[in-house]
Amino acid sequence: MKAKSKGDEALKQAREVLKIEAECILGLIPKLDRNFSKAVDTIFGAKGRVIVSGIGKSGLIGRKIVATFTSTGTPAIFLHPVEGMHGDLGIVTKGDVLIAISNSGETAELNELISRIGPIGLPLIVLTGNPKSTLGHQSDIVIDVGVAREACPFGLAPTSSTTAALAMGDALAVALTEKRNFGEKDFLKFHPGGTLGQRLMSRVKEAMITGERIPRVFAGAPALEAVNEIDRRNLGFVLITDRKDRLKGILTDGDVRRCVKSGVRFDTIPVDDIMTLSPRTIDENATLAKTVETMETLEITTLVVTGKNSRLTGYIHLHDIFGRGGTLRMSVPNGNA
Repeated sequence: MKAKSKGDEALKQAREVLKIEAECILGLIPKLDRNFSKAVDTIFGAKGRVIVSGIGKSGLIGRKIVATFTSTGTPAIFLHPVEGMHGDLGIVTKGDVLIAISNSGETAELNELISRIGPIGLPLIVLTGNPKSTLGHQSDIVIDVGVAREACPFGLAPTSSTTAALAMGDALAVALTEKRNFGEKDFLKFHPGGTLGQRLMSRVKEAMITGERIPRVFAGAPALEAVNEIDRRNLGFVLITDRKDRLKGILTDGDVRRCVKSGVRFDTIPVDDIMTLSPRTIDENATLAKTVETMETLEITTLVVTGKNSRLTGYIHLHDIFGRGGTLRMSVPNGNA
C-alpha cells in the first residue's frame, strides 16, 4: 500500500483548517441579536469617527476593519492600546464611537485603555468571545464572536477567533453601507485610482452594445415581428427606430404581457400601437459612473444609448458596466429601460 506523501498530509490539514474556520463563521449567525442592530444604529448616528482598538492579532484584525469602514463610507481610525497610553489618546473626541476587540476580554492593555477613555463618554462596542469578561462588563454593546475551537491544532494560536472577528467586522461594515445607501458611485469617490474607479470613469461608448447585437425592428413593423425579436435576443426588450436610426420607442417583456392579458392580436397591428414612447436614454459620452447613478435613480438595469440628433447608437446593461474584470454586486432592482 502506497504511503501518503507529505503533500497529501498538508492538503488534509489545510482542508481541516478551512472547514473549522468556515464552521466557526457559520456559528456566529445564531449569536446575532438586537445588539448587532444597536451597534449599527450607534455607529450610524455618531457625529465623529469609529475608533477601533485591539492588540496583537486582534489589533491586526482591527486595522483591517478600519480599512473596510473607511472605504465604504464610515470614517474610522485605529488606536493601538499601548500607543494610546503614551499620547495617542488625543485622537479620541466626544462624538466618536469605540470598538474594542479581544477574544478573551481580559487583555490588560486594552482594558486599561478603556478605563482611561471612559470619562470622555464614548459608546463602547465590544467584539469578544467572552461576553462575561472584564471588557464585556465595561461595554455598552457586546457582540459575541466566540468560536467553538481554534483551527490551530494546539488550540493556542488565534485562527478561528480572529477570522470570526474579521467576519463580524465585515458584517457591520456592509450593514452600514446599506443604511447609508452607499453605492458604487460613492465607492468610486474613495477608490479613484483602483480598477473600479478607472472603469467607472470610462465613457458609455466604450462599454455599450452596438451594431447587429442591438435588438431592433423598424417603425411600422408587425407587432409579432417585434415579439419574435424579443424572444430571439432573450434580453427582455426590443428597440423601435425609423430608417435613419432615430429612436421611436421600446417594447419590453412587460408590455407584451400586458398586451396578452388585454387580448391584443400581435399579428394584426403594427408595433407602433403597443410600444412605449420615449425610452430612458443616456448619452454615449456620459461616464459609466453617471450611468450607474441614473440606473439607481430610475430603478432599472438597462439604458438606451443615443448620440447626435437622438440617433440610436446602442444600449448598455448593468452587466456591461461591471462585467469585465470581476463580478461586482449592484443594488439596483431588476428591470429594463
